Amino acid sequence: MGFEAGETATRLLQGIVDDGVLTSYKELLVRGGCPNGEAADLLGGPQMVATLTEAGMAYVEPAGLAGEPRFVAIQPELALQSSLAALSRRLVARQQRLVDGYRRMAEAHPFPGVLEAGRDRLVTVLTNRAEISDVSRALLSTARRHWLTLENFVMERPLEELVAMPPLPVFEGEVGCRCIYQESCADTPIGAQIMKIHAEAGEEARTVPRIGMKMKLADEAVALLPLMPTGVSGALLVRSPLIVRALRQYFELLWERAVPVGAAEAEPPLSDVQRTILQLLAQDMTDERVARRLGMNVASVRRHVSDIRKELGAANRFAAGAAAARRGWVT
Repeated sequence: MGFEAGETATRLLQGIVDDGVLTSYKELLVRGGCPNGEAADLLGGPQMVATLTEAGMAYVEPAGLAGEPRFVAIQPELALQSSLAALSRRLVARQQRLVDGYRRMAEAHPFPGVLEAGRDRLVTVLTNRAEISDVSRALLSTARRHWLTLENFVMERPLEELVAMPPLPVFEGEVGCRCIYQESCADTPIGAQIMKIHAEAGEEARTVPRIGMKMKLADEAVALLPLMPTGVSGALLVRSPLIVRALRQYFELLWERAVPVGAAEAEPPLSDVQRTILQLLAQDMTDERVARRLGMNVASVRRHVSDIRKELGAANRFAAGAAAARRGWVT
């Protein structure tokens, strides 16, 4: 009988109550209870006795004047009912805290008109630096399905001076976070570190040689675009469904041709001569040495080097070498 009762308890309560609570409850149920004075030792401590009592899964049964009270478990069907009632009370309390939290956030937001009162405007122009920063952070918290960004690390100050970049929030797997970085973002230690931190937080990242502008897009509802390269002194908050949908399509087109971070492109879009030149450059050869090796004039080599840099979106030879290595173009 005890074994059957334990099986019934597992079937009804597993996943509803914590595993430790279920184990202690089943122990008490199968035993048919225990002397109240021994309950703490049997079940793992007074806290577990209190937990079972507060959850309505067990109670102290009086034994009359001559006997010792016993601590006994209620039947699994009733324990399930009590557990669901307790869970419902906790959910209601948490829902109330959530509502209170959102109310306080709305009251505390320094620019509530941008995200709330401005909902009837399809495009809002932002020019206040603090406002743009606050809207950017607030926008991040509105994502429910997708958080998509384009990033090139074009800043008004050197990236090394930015001691605190906004962290990617913990979406608990409910929001897909994807970012397309310009390849040069990984050319500096701090840029590579930022990308690593975001990847560890769950961001899926790819790279393209060059990105013309930054972009932040929450679901298919709202996007933030820069008016200037850095996006600090001017930005557009876009709510137009038509424009936001087009921006999402633009992101997906870039995503398809982007290279996953750490992956290599199977075939670089270079000519045979350019591939050979790239391999020689990877060996730290000068343009003059490459020209002599290939029997070409220096001007021709430099034109090819310039084309290679453009293809890689690199500002100089060093950055081109780093970008080519990331894409698997050189070994």
